[in-house]
Amino acid sequence: MRIGELAVTVGVTTRTVRHYHHLGLLPEPERRPNGYREYTLRHAVVLARIRRLTELGLGLAEVRDVLADDAGRDLAEVLEELDADLARQEAAIRERRERLRALLDRDGNLPAEGPVSPELAALLTGMAHGPESPMAARDREVLALIDTVASPESRKRLMAALGSAFETPAAVARAHEVYALLDALADADPDDPRVDEAARALADCLPDSLLTEADLAPGLDDGFLRALYADVAPAQAEAIRRAMRMFTERGR
Repeated sequence: MRIGELAVTVGVTTRTVRHYHHLGLLPEPERRPNGYREYTLRHAVVLARIRRLTELGLGLAEVRDVLADDAGRDLAEVLEELDADLARQEAAIRERRERLRALLDRDGNLPAEGPVSPELAALLTGMAHGPESPMAARDREVLALIDTVASPESRKRLMAALGSAFETPAAVARAHEVYALLDALADADPDDPRVDEAARALADCLPDSLLTEADLAPGLDDGFLRALYADVAPAQAEAIRRAMRMFTERGR
């Protein structure tokens, strides 16, 4: 058989055949006196096996292990590894579909920061009932960041703790009052008397349940806090710093 005939017989392209030659997966055939390769039935059998293995999802390095006589790994071992890997992929896809379904089931009421976890989507819905605020918008962005970097278990616990700050209309109104106080500091000096007022209001607004969940957002270290403070006005940063100190002292 010529290379084109071999490719058609097995259902691959001639480029694929040449690639397998290059990788050493398919032995080079003898050449006729005219220089053309002459493929045998054995080449077709090996090429068909390579095709079956790749269609199962094996990488070419794994295919080489299967084909090699001295690889030390039999086909059953390789297929068991592949099955385990596919099971992990299947579980990941199932989890992603569940998250998508939870978002789609919100009847189009998706947060602007989406896609986010169902836990954060519920929290953002509670936060939305109030006047628009630049500080509230920044808060939602930071929560979306935490939602991304925290583990699923940590995210659920953290969002549940934060949710108590917005669980009643009165709590939502109080939170938006704090946002308004912080927004008013956009052009203020760090020593403005209103800084302390905003700090106390923010500390009072933070739920006690957060005191036990301080370790649930790995990666949000001092570097993150410095970036957060640099992203807001100096007076707003000072109010947040004071609020964090007050909140921490409350838990001692």
